[in-house]
Amino acid sequence: MSSSTTLPPYFRINPDQAMGDLDDPVTTGGFAAIAGAARAGRDDLAGRGLAEDGKRHLRLFSTWEITRYLIPVAQAHFRRVLKQHPDWPQGRSETEAGAKWFTLDEVLTLRAHFGKEGSKAKEYQPYRPKGLPAKMVAVANFKGGVGKTSTAAHLAMSAALDGYRVLVIDLDSQASMTSVFGGTVADEWQTVFPLLARHYAKHLQSDNQRRMDRGDNPIALDETLTEALGVTSQTLIQKTHWPNIDLIGAQLNLYWAEFQVPVWRMQGRGWKLWDALTDTLEADGVLDDYDVVFIDTPPALGYLTINGLAAADILLVPVGASFLEFDSTGRFFDMLHTTFQSIEDGENLAARALGRPEMAFQWDAVRAVVTRYDGNQQAELAGLMQAYLGKTLSPHRQDFTALIGQAGEQVQGIYEADYRDFNRETYARGRETFDATYAAFKTLLLGAWRKDELAMQEAQKAAVPRQPADGYFT
Repeated sequence: MSSSTTLPPYFRINPDQAMGDLDDPVTTGGFAAIAGAARAGRDDLAGRGLAEDGKRHLRLFSTWEITRYLIPVAQAHFRRVLKQHPDWPQGRSETEAGAKWFTLDEVLTLRAHFGKEGSKAKEYQPYRPKGLPAKMVAVANFKGGVGKTSTAAHLAMSAALDGYRVLVIDLDSQASMTSVFGGTVADEWQTVFPLLARHYAKHLQSDNQRRMDRGDNPIALDETLTEALGVTSQTLIQKTHWPNIDLIGAQLNLYWAEFQVPVWRMQGRGWKLWDALTDTLEADGVLDDYDVVFIDTPPALGYLTINGLAAADILLVPVGASFLEFDSTGRFFDMLHTTFQSIEDGENLAARALGRPEMAFQWDAVRAVVTRYDGNQQAELAGLMQAYLGKTLSPHRQDFTALIGQAGEQVQGIYEADYRDFNRETYARGRETFDATYAAFKTLLLGAWRKDELAMQEAQKAAVPRQPADGYFT
């Protein structure tokens, strides 16, 4: 064998031949052509997940799947109960003696029936304290490729299968989460943008009143702010093909908020932009309509991400078990500290001067989650990360399995995939890792809710006046 055949491929490249392989120079218009080609390809791929009517539909769930994963009863008992209640959903069979299949709507109805009439010792309905708002969960990291959107989407699906009412908010102008749930967003007015604008418009109205009280001229609300005052969260929320998952979607124009928000902030120095998302969702009653709100943030610490993080009760940070991703995630937390500390310092400087209570951001829990994990290659580094991060790093590591890749090719999450389309072992292994991810998250969710529930009960007790022996209230 001659030495020339063993040379690496970057030797012996002919400059004239390389020049001949070049196309004409790319102009600005060329980007539009590339974007158009990518859009056509994306639409083609997305269309493969649609039914004949052009819409996305959630698959059916078998009796085996329901009794194993969704409603904790034995199959024989499940069938017996259905036979005793012919008015309950009975499912449908593909053959005369075949297994029964049910829609998720029917599963949710059956779960409610079992919860009402079945054993109170069984966990038919998920824990959800009365009188408390939805928990908001932000999934964030400014390192791309760590499975941020995939993790958020699968947690939303897991929570929905568990019986929770879920709202997904896409803050990323790339709109990957919106695509996962089949959302249609025409422009920024169908995203969270008008909610941020409305929050600022209301601040400006209050500020203008103070201006006029001082004898100063008010600042006129422009057309954008005036229009935003008429927008509510409910007008932005879309139904998805999941009966208990709704969506506020994103679109490329949402990125305009990153330029518009600082303009508003310069104009209204007292505007608390980090409260915009929380305040509007609370004012519109959204947190009473849902159990869990998942927020998918952009892979950058901009104004949209700050809103998502400030609104969150629980922060999840997906991270790969590699040096670069670990390093990047550490810098992400460093930037979080710098950003929120600077907000607190600025606000509290004024609060101390005015004798008002100081503010402090607070999260029920913050967890980093190892995603796309390969135990054969990454165990040592994952162990090192665990040693340094301790409890902040979830001990569960989300494996990358063939099911994830196969489901992704079909433009769907693993919970949307029909297990009959996969090797049973592949399906079980792929599902197990996401079920464990959800279990780790649900532990945080229930712990935070329980803590709030006990605090609420203590506050209610303290509010009840005591009656002494002589009959007079104190």
